[in-house]
Amino acid sequence: MADRSRRVNVLVAIKLLHTVWALLAGCILAPPITALPPSFDWAITLTMIILAVCSALALNKGRCPLTNLAARFTEDRADNFDIYLPDWVARHNRAIFGTLFVVMPLLVARR
Repeated sequence: MADRSRRVNVLVAIKLLHTVWALLAGCILAPPITALPPSFDWAITLTMIILAVCSALALNKGRCPLTNLAARFTEDRADNFDIYLPDWVARHNRAIFGTLFVVMPLLVARR
């Protein structure tokens, strides 16, 4: 029983840590706002953060390293087994935020 409790606690910690996703989503959504003078540097900084995360995902075959870690502590493989997000957001995460990541710099360039 203690091992199961430990596994649940570790999985909860991973899911909480993985919810840093919300900050990354903010980095994707914020550039058009931060592109207003005099804060254009923020738009570039936020874009660089997202590119760094994309690089980490690419190096890990398109998966977040936290997903791989969480998989060691549960048999659950629902789309949101490793993060506190609604299932449909977790399922379509790449499509939603990939599209936004392409569109947002276009809005920045337009400014």
